[in-house]
Amino acid sequence: MAKLRWTSEAQNWLEDIHTYIAEDAPESATDVILGIYKKAQVLEQYPRVGYKYKDDNDGEIRILPYGHYRIAYLIKDDNTIDGLIRKETFKVERLSSQPKWFTMAYSTKTV
Repeated sequence: MAKLRWTSEAQNWLEDIHTYIAEDAPESATDVILGIYKKAQVLEQYPRVGYKYKDDNDGEIRILPYGHYRIAYLIKDDNTIDGLIRKETFKVERLSSQPKWFTMAYSTKTV
C-alpha cells in the first residue's frame, strides 16, 4: 500500500480553492475540498488509477480527474505519493517547472 502525502503547494491550492468558492457558497466550498481529499484516498490502494502524464526525475507524474479539477501526483520509488492539486484551466506543464518536489504529512492539516 502506498502512502499519500500532500505537498505544501497542494495545501495552498486547496485553501485557495476553498476561499474562492466560499465567497459565493461556503458549504459548497467545504464539499469540494472534502471531495478532492476523498477522491485522492483511492491512490493509497490503487496508485496507478490516474492516467500517466509523464516521467520525472523523482518518479512518475499521473493525473486523477475530479470534476473540474485534476489531482496531479508523483509516484516515488519509495512507495510514497506526493499530491498536487490543479484547476483544469491551468496548464499541467507547469508541474515540470516547479521547484524540487517536497512533501509534508497531510495528517497535520484539517480540511
